[in-house]
Amino acid sequence: MSFPDSLRQTSSSTPASSLLPRQHSVQCIGAHGLHRMAYTEWGDPANPRVLVCAHGLTRNGRDFDDLARAMAPHYRVVCPDVVGRGRSPWLPVKDDYQLPTYVADMVTLIARLGVDSVHWVGTSMGGLIGMLLASLPDTPIRRLVLNDVGPLVTLSSIQRIGQYVGQAPVFPSPEAAEAYIRAVSVPFGRLTDAQWRHLTEFSIKEAEGGWVMRYDPGIAEPFRKSPLVEDVDLWQVYDAIACPTLVVRGAESDLLLPETAAEMSARGPRARLVEVPEVGHAPVLMDPAQIAPIHDFLLEAG
Repeated sequence: MSFPDSLRQTSSSTPASSLLPRQHSVQCIGAHGLHRMAYTEWGDPANPRVLVCAHGLTRNGRDFDDLARAMAPHYRVVCPDVVGRGRSPWLPVKDDYQLPTYVADMVTLIARLGVDSVHWVGTSMGGLIGMLLASLPDTPIRRLVLNDVGPLVTLSSIQRIGQYVGQAPVFPSPEAAEAYIRAVSVPFGRLTDAQWRHLTEFSIKEAEGGWVMRYDPGIAEPFRKSPLVEDVDLWQVYDAIACPTLVVRGAESDLLLPETAAEMSARGPRARLVEVPEVGHAPVLMDPAQIAPIHDFLLEAG
């Protein structure tokens, strides 16, 4: 599978070292003390143009490896593992797994990076974090990509996700873990075996008795303590966003409905909309055809 010409041409002169991931972490503070947040970085570390890629509820920053490689010729690409996921430690107080914690952590991360502004790609939860940060006065976000998420999150999709969050068993082998990830991630659409292996590799870790998911099962506790009874409405947040915005929607998504996406194009930042066929929640941004519109949107301002 080859990249479109615009991606392939910019990659040809890129030093190979900038296409290799670098691992870092930053110390953050929350309601109950200090914690660290891990992040993976790509591209020239001295590049003042920074792209932050934030993942979904149970995922991790390595989901963005393909997108990061495509954008590394142009950006310092930073892919955090939101606390409780990936390489980031788990929080001792599970009630702290809330969007305000994540937004505060991202502000700390941007300060660590030493820049005044960033571009942002957020998938699902990562998009909600980006929306909240982009809606604030003096926000550092200058361009925003929302991957299959918007200001109205359907109750049915939250209930579907809640059926498996924190419920994963101990797996006897990585192959068994991959089979589970494929089963709960059917809405991702058709992926190659190599792509499923990549998603699995960075989603599991060895533990006593086998293999387990890397995310803290405790991220589900705030949902279960206060179960939602209606859709989540964040239109007031969305209407406060002023930066150029792109919405990528899985054409079969149950989380970002078509009427919500259409309304996002008509109000607030008047987002541009791209739909990915034969994909639900959410496009994984590993396919060149999914990466290309994001690449072009982020770079069109020069």
